[in-house]
Amino acid sequence: MQIAANKAVSIDYTLTNADGEVLDSSNGGAPLVYLHGAGNIIPGLEKALEGKQAGDAVNVTVEPAEAYGEFNAELIAVLGRNMFEGVDELEVGMQFHASGPDGSMQIVTIKALEGDEVTVDGNHPLAGEQLTFDVKVVEVREATDDEMAHGHIHGEGGVEH
Repeated sequence: MQIAANKAVSIDYTLTNADGEVLDSSNGGAPLVYLHGAGNIIPGLEKALEGKQAGDAVNVTVEPAEAYGEFNAELIAVLGRNMFEGVDELEVGMQFHASGPDGSMQIVTIKALEGDEVTVDGNHPLAGEQLTFDVKVVEVREATDDEMAHGHIHGEGGVEH
């Protein structure tokens, strides 16, 4: 069975950056299971897997536009500590949900702390990065009606409800 929209796909993968540093891997763990065509993985990887089947190996380098987007300096802001009411200690690396410019929720990461100023970054941590995926397709199956309705895989390796 070939990978196409509404197929449940299991993959083993290793993700590296342009310097060859391993950023993530399923090695030693369960395969990643996702619903193809539902936006569960980055577009560049999903396109590279289209039409593949169990046993196929894929090595693909994905540019930022097809991954987590280009780095956007406008998503960096300096806020007052008073914006973090109820948080006793702030630390670099902490993440918070915040309202984006369009009113949607986004995750921001604290990048710097100076006195009463807190620098936050709304970019995805991998924004602007060229990413390389070394993938082996483990299994391809029909997604259940429930999985298609929910937009993700249930059970082993997927989302439990």
